[in-house]
Amino acid sequence: MAASAKMATGIQLYTLRDQMAKDPSNTIEKVASIGYKEVESAGYNGQYYGFSAKEFKKMLNENGLKTPSGHYLTGNHAPDQQGTLINGWEQAVDDAAEVGQEYMVLAYLFDNERETLDDYKTLIALINKSAEACKSRGVQFCYHNHAFEFETIEGAVPYDLLLQETDPDLVKMELDLYWTAKANVDPVELFKESPGRYPLWHVKDMDQAGEFAAVGTGTIDFQRIFDHKEDSGLKHFFVEQDQIKGDAYETISTSYKNVNKLLS
Repeated sequence: MAASAKMATGIQLYTLRDQMAKDPSNTIEKVASIGYKEVESAGYNGQYYGFSAKEFKKMLNENGLKTPSGHYLTGNHAPDQQGTLINGWEQAVDDAAEVGQEYMVLAYLFDNERETLDDYKTLIALINKSAEACKSRGVQFCYHNHAFEFETIEGAVPYDLLLQETDPDLVKMELDLYWTAKANVDPVELFKESPGRYPLWHVKDMDQAGEFAAVGTGTIDFQRIFDHKEDSGLKHFFVEQDQIKGDAYETISTSYKNVNKLLS
């Protein structure tokens, strides 16, 4: 595991979405003070948390942070929103490149975007087109999973379609380890089936009740998964916790300490 110790520990800012909405500068300072070196943005509408790409990058730089990756949406749920795959994507790609993001990740599909296999086929066409725009600016497109992609629809597993019907060079995967476990899918098997396809991970733990937990306090065997990081092609990983009971900063500090014990 010595090589893993060289990897920067990141956090997905969705974990701190309420704090980022109220006071992004203070939140970023606290994230850096805990020891995180990278952040993955969550939410872009032509700006990052009310900042231009240049301003956001400056704030991160001042705190010794980088943002190698960011989350984006298709825009189908809100066609007027800027900076989605269907509205202002070129500007989003330009901003991502300016802020220093190497990866742009499709974060989530709303219910009405994933009801049928045809919905997924339409999505795949949009993904392929969007990924080409990313490639033109030297940015890698990725897809982030939840559990629903592994549920069979009309005799097929949508996640298999996403892997098979997108160009593996154009479209990589960000594997959410919590949602993968929730779907009873083994990440290590995914890595073996599609080596090098998973450069990004969400390191997110699950408690005995199947709910979100601070990393290292739950049931997921992260050591086994990290032992196969080379199969996956891992480049960056981000601690994430969708819901936190108690103090958010104490919780992400626990996650940070436990991840770094894992990597030592």
